[in-house]
This record gives sequence, C-alpha cells and structure tokens, in this order.
Amino acid sequence: MNSEAGKPGFLNVDQAPAVHRLRVLTVNTHKGFTAFNRRFILPELREAVRSTQADVVFLQEVLGSHDRHAARYPGWPQTSQYEFLADSMWSDFAYGRNAVYPDGHHGNALLSKYPILEHRNLDVSITGPERRGLLHCVLDVPGGRQVHAVCVHLSLLESHRQKQLQLLRTLLDGLPDDDPVIVAGDFNDWQLRGNQALRLHPGLHEAFERHNGRLARTYPARMPLLRLDRIYLRNADSHVPQILGHKPWTHLSDHLPLAVEVHL
Repeated sequence: MNSEAGKPGFLNVDQAPAVHRLRVLTVNTHKGFTAFNRRFILPELREAVRSTQADVVFLQEVLGSHDRHAARYPGWPQTSQYEFLADSMWSDFAYGRNAVYPDGHHGNALLSKYPILEHRNLDVSITGPERRGLLHCVLDVPGGRQVHAVCVHLSLLESHRQKQLQLLRTLLDGLPDDDPVIVAGDFNDWQLRGNQALRLHPGLHEAFERHNGRLARTYPARMPLLRLDRIYLRNADSHVPQILGHKPWTHLSDHLPLAVEVHL
C-alpha cells in the first residue's frame, strides 16, 4: 500500500457553514500530455481544471515525478503534477503511487477544498507489469459530514477488472452504512460488464446512467465512442451531470472529463 499526501489545511471546518453540495470533477490527465503524447499541456490543463470551480477533483494517470521529462520539457513543474494542479485552489491533496519505473512514478490523486482526514492507497494490481490502485480518502465536510471519496483506475484486461471490482465492492462494504460515498475515475470497462456488477451493489448509482439512461461516452476525447469514465454515488444525490466535451478539454487528454453536482 503506497500513499502520499500534502495538507496545508487552511480551511477551518468547525467555523465554516454546513455544506450540502459538492462539485465533483474526474479526469484522466494522461500524465500531462495530449493524446499520443504529442504535446506537454499540464499548465493548460491546470487552468481548465481551475475553471470548473470543482470542490473535489479525482485524477488518474498523474505523475508524481519523472526525471527524464523534467529535463526535456521547458516549464516542467518543480513539484509533483498533483501539487502543481492543486496550486492554491485545493488546500488538501492525496496521492496513491501505483506504477514505479526508473524515471519516476504515477498513480491516482485527489484534490479537495476540504480537509482529508485520512487516506489509503489499496494495491489492486493482479499480475504482470500493469499496476493499479484504489485511492480512498475520507473528507471532513463542514456540517459534521464525513464523505468517502474513492479514485479508481482499473485494468485494461477484463479478467483483471472483474477481480478489481470485487475488491472495490469489498471496500464499499466496509464503509459506514450512512456516510456519503463518491467513486469516480477511469474504469476501462468498455464491455460494460463492470457496470452491470456495480448496479447490484446496494444503494449505488451512476450519475449519468440515472439522469440520461446510459453511461457517458468519454474515449477517445475527440470522437468519444467508449463509456470508460464514471461517477458512482451512495447516500448522495447526483444533479446536472456534464460531459466536458468542448474545447479546451478535447485537446487536453485522450479522455473527456466528467462533472456532477453532488447533494449530500
């Protein structure tokens, strides 16, 4: 289990008014590059993410470090990519390191405007070189609520995904029955079998499926055909789900981001 976090924590939750709505964004950052790695666009991605005014941001394929890229690309941040994206807008962040290689490492991250009380990165890698994790964070949201946020990036292989989804369901079964839960990220579930399994989990619903009758098409970004990215909720209501399918988003990753307003 690998996990790293930074918590400036300049929000005093005890003095803040109760929060009943959270703006949630999930985006596969593609390590800060456009599709096919043609161009480094992390600064542009940061501006786009900031423009959403999201309270909680779920990030997949975000680099913790990469020495070769840092030496090669002008403007490469001095901090990790998740710290660079958090900047001064998201006071707390957590990182789950999944894939480690000679030049650096990448994984999932969560940015939050509210304190992250605790976090853990669950290694759900099965076999082979493909490393995956579930980043579970507990958020202290004003009003006495603890919100569980799980950032997901599942395998490219169906057999691995099914085992990882079972581990996700085990995680959900272990959470308090009444606490709000947000599960978001890149499920790589192009055959939709994983969604069929998650539909059976008590109280869980997918935001786009509930409102539109179908999951969102998010991949590839410029001509989305596959429904890979999801936002699932439990003990919370989803409102105004949006696929961010316009510029600049279509040029900032190979996946389109998803946004939704969560009512607690």
